[in-house]
Amino acid sequence: MTRWTPRPDGGRPTGKPCSHTWTADPPPLSETCASCTARGRAPADLLLCLTCGHVGCSDSSPGAHATVHFASSAHPVARALARDRDWAWCYVDEVYLDPLEEPRPRFAPRTPESVWDYPRPPVMREDERDVRVECASQVVAETRRSVRVLETSHPPVFYIPPQDVRTELLFPAATGRTWCEWKGAARYWDLIVGDDLRARAAWCYPRPEPGYASLAGFFAFYPSRVDRCTVDGVAVTAQEGDFYGGWITLEVRGPFKGAPGTQLW
Repeated sequence: MTRWTPRPDGGRPTGKPCSHTWTADPPPLSETCASCTARGRAPADLLLCLTCGHVGCSDSSPGAHATVHFASSAHPVARALARDRDWAWCYVDEVYLDPLEEPRPRFAPRTPESVWDYPRPPVMREDERDVRVECASQVVAETRRSVRVLETSHPPVFYIPPQDVRTELLFPAATGRTWCEWKGAARYWDLIVGDDLRARAAWCYPRPEPGYASLAGFFAFYPSRVDRCTVDGVAVTAQEGDFYGGWITLEVRGPFKGAPGTQLW
């Protein structure tokens, strides 16, 4: 995925930050604006939809084909295709975006953590590491602002803010809601990438209990139901069992709840 930042002189008068600064990197579906070509017109500068790869002309008139595409699809961000113009435009937040070059910090080895030192009720901890979820050759989520939930006997669960998730790939699961005595009612989501369906691959708490309000709308993914989850580039191991979705990273120590015979831990 690509990270963008709002242009200082190109944002909303309110100063509200853009909520779509993480985008996909799809290949262009065409070399020019197909609608202009069909009408024998020379297209203006071109914009590439950063959700699906649609290419449309970028003039500012209401009928511009990039604008028409946004109106019909609600795909939020498009970037300029001209080689000398490295910028994007968010239709939703009405702000110009510039590419953000972030140096990746080098993290020292983390202190080992025993899941038996985690508390109950669980606690939340912000995590600045690069957290990434991949499925069907696509990056479906990536963030450096996840929240880890730590609970006795469980590997941590990483919750990712919705702005850093390709939510257009998530669809409400047909069955199943669960209740956590601390966090509240969980809602489950199917992940669909092209023809690849991963049932109940993700979940979230739309309206968590007051003590966990900051998790509202954040998504967690089962490592066992996607192709790969990584933390700072290192693949995680999935917690055993069909219900739990903990991520076992290098610093986490067990034994972990989830394996046969551990349900009453």
